[in-house]
Amino acid sequence: MKIPEIQIPIIPIPLEKNITLFIKREDLIHPEISGNKFWKLFYNINHYLEKNPEKPFIITFGGAFSNHIAAVAALGKESGVSTLGIIRGEELHGRWQYNPTLKTAADNGMEFRFVTRQEYSDKNQLTENLQIEFPHALIIPEGGTNKNAVKGIQYLLNNETKSFDYLCTAVGTGGTVAGLSRFAEQHQKVLGFKVVIDQSLEKTVAELSGKNNFDLIDAQDGGYGKITDENIRFINEFYQNFGIELDPIYTGKMMRKIFELIEEDYFPEKSRILAFHTGGLQGIEGANEMLRKKNRALIQFGK
Repeated sequence: MKIPEIQIPIIPIPLEKNITLFIKREDLIHPEISGNKFWKLFYNINHYLEKNPEKPFIITFGGAFSNHIAAVAALGKESGVSTLGIIRGEELHGRWQYNPTLKTAADNGMEFRFVTRQEYSDKNQLTENLQIEFPHALIIPEGGTNKNAVKGIQYLLNNETKSFDYLCTAVGTGGTVAGLSRFAEQHQKVLGFKVVIDQSLEKTVAELSGKNNFDLIDAQDGGYGKITDENIRFINEFYQNFGIELDPIYTGKMMRKIFELIEEDYFPEKSRILAFHTGGLQGIEGANEMLRKKNRALIQFGK
């Protein structure tokens, strides 16, 4: 992987309060390996390929609509590396063709191995078994979070981001918020908006970051993977008002919570806030299919 030459825009979000809010469009960095996924994979794949493995092979983990699975599959195709996805949910075997995320991943060359939720919950044992079975493979954790991923997140920051007081990101496995914390300026506070129930997240982030300049804020809004009608309304209104698409699992929940905190005067006057758009838009098609089956409102862009 090479560092893209594209200039990532930082877009102002007008507010009535004496606070400035901007969003950095990392979702535009690559058509398929978007947002934080690009940078979390950057050092993982480069360090692996520097070893000149005879038959490069990447194995990773994810659910049915995983942004990480989609990104690794696209990376494999672009790099000429074979990929295997360990997918949570044995019931998906034989039905993955009807899942937009998995179908696209398969089109990009990824093979799948479906495991039960119980097997998936013990990823340490799964990883150990896979490393024995495929001794020369690069095994990347779920969500891509590891030390190499944290190192790559530094590229979300540049001279343009130094003037902000708050750096905000959605949090799944913790790698992105840990990277922002580790490489932030001394005066900056990092806010991670949790979309999962994971009591170990704060410890994980602190260990990967090595700093205590961050806070984790609950933004689950019904739980991981859950999409409430309020969240759909917010995402649709945000697009109508600002022309920016948000995904319902990560960035939609983060931006909605940021707006709530602004209304609650969480941020001091004249604060400069920067939110990172970490991608995830590939999952909207699958989300809308699920919502359509339940006769619920859809996420609608350009309408």
